[in-house]
Amino acid sequence: MPRASRRNSPLIPDLLAPGLDLVFCGTAPSPASFRARAYYANPGNAFWPTLHAVGLTPERLTPQRYPELLTLGLGLTDLNKTEVGSDHELTPEAMDAPSLHAKLRRFRPAAIAFTSKKAAALALGLKAPAYGRQAEPLEGAVAFVLASPSGRARSFWTLAPWKEAATFVTERRRLRERVA
Repeated sequence: MPRASRRNSPLIPDLLAPGLDLVFCGTAPSPASFRARAYYANPGNAFWPTLHAVGLTPERLTPQRYPELLTLGLGLTDLNKTEVGSDHELTPEAMDAPSLHAKLRRFRPAAIAFTSKKAAALALGLKAPAYGRQAEPLEGAVAFVLASPSGRARSFWTLAPWKEAATFVTERRRLRERVA
C-alpha cells in the first residue's frame, strides 16, 4: 500500500486543553481513522478497549466519542499531522517533533504517552526507547512509551506500560481530590 498523503485535507484535530493529566501521541492516523475522522478507529486497534481495561475510562468508548476524553483529563495528538498511514509509509519530513514540543509547552499536560515507539523515538530523541516511564520528562511532562495498540503490532503487545501510565493518572487524580 503506498503512503497516503492528505496534505490538502484536514486531518483529525488535536484534542488538547491546558493542564490535562495525560496526552496520548501516535505517529499518524491510519486510513480507517482518517475516513472515520476519529482517533484509533481501525476495528483491530486495541486503544479504546485498553483505555477502559486499565481504568482510564469508566466505560469502553467508541472512536467517534473521542472528544469525551477531555472531560476525563485525557488528550490526543499525532506527531505527523499531514499524512495518514502506517509508520513505514510516512515521510520523515512530515514527522514534526518541534510542533509536539511546542504543544507540550503551551498546554502543560502532566504526562505524555506515546502509542508508537517510532513517535517516541523521534520526539524523545532516543534511538530505541524502552516501554514504560522514561527517565527524563519531555517539556515538563512525564513521558511514557506504550506498546502500540495497532493490530499490526500485536506480537509486541504488553499491557504493563499502559497500566503504569494509568496508575500515574489515578494517583494524580487522588492528589487533586485530596487538595480540593
